[in-house]
Amino acid sequence: MKKWISMTCIWLILSFPTSAAAESGNAIWDYIFSQTEEAGNLQVHFLDVGQGDSMLIQTPSHYNILVDGGDREAGEKVVSALSAKGVEKIDLVVATHPDIDHIGGLLPVLEKLEVKQVLDSGKLYTTRTYQRYTELLSEKKIPVTIAKEGHYLSIDPLISLQVLNANHPKATNNQASIVLRLTYRTVDFLLMSDAESQQEYKMKNNFEVESEVYKVAHHGSRTSNTLAFLKKVKPDYAVVSYGKDNQLGHPTKEVVRNLRKAGAVLYATAKGGTISIETNGLSCQISSEKPDPIYRVK
Repeated sequence: MKKWISMTCIWLILSFPTSAAAESGNAIWDYIFSQTEEAGNLQVHFLDVGQGDSMLIQTPSHYNILVDGGDREAGEKVVSALSAKGVEKIDLVVATHPDIDHIGGLLPVLEKLEVKQVLDSGKLYTTRTYQRYTELLSEKKIPVTIAKEGHYLSIDPLISLQVLNANHPKATNNQASIVLRLTYRTVDFLLMSDAESQQEYKMKNNFEVESEVYKVAHHGSRTSNTLAFLKKVKPDYAVVSYGKDNQLGHPTKEVVRNLRKAGAVLYATAKGGTISIETNGLSCQISSEKPDPIYRVK
């Protein structure tokens, strides 16, 4: 049974006639929602794939975007989760970088579902998992685009989806991670993959990074999620994807403290299972598979 928590992601200051406001205490919000009735909602599902990353984005115009797929063991779980949410085809798969805990679970997805196109980091790797991933792209004749920093992805005209970080010649796998900033009206999601502090410094100086929802970088590793960067992001909510009792100590206490100092409420897939955020572009509703999804310092 899902536990639903309603909350406002943003405060809006609008110019509204005093006389109209006097007619109804909710006049401003009545006006806002009357303007947005026709458009659908944006849904972002942070799938519980253990020590890995996978996110399903369902856009207001009903396009499906899958960002990563967890490791190979998580692949069937991802396929089942997509089926449960009515996904019959994927309009875009984003392989943020070639580490197995991000692309491993994409293998069953590519094998079993129709995938229209793939956005890839362009980072090459020598593992069997990466080799099979490239073989499937070739076998299925799926068009592949290499991510470029600053580019906007054309999927749904109602959303903005910009690449803030991509591969460069000297980058490690994590440093090559595709970072995406997803915007629907006034609500922003910053999806960090495994980008590190170097990339954070560059992004905060070159792009707008302020976002209501922050997908914690590298499962909560101290190599990422610097306080200086988080203060620039100013997240209201953060989601960290990691495996329970993982040997890497994710999320680290330092990162949890940084998120708290930045003002974010932290949700964890290891506690709540899949974390879903639905927004009409003005406010957010957060749900989880399991009760008590909020990460609290012990």
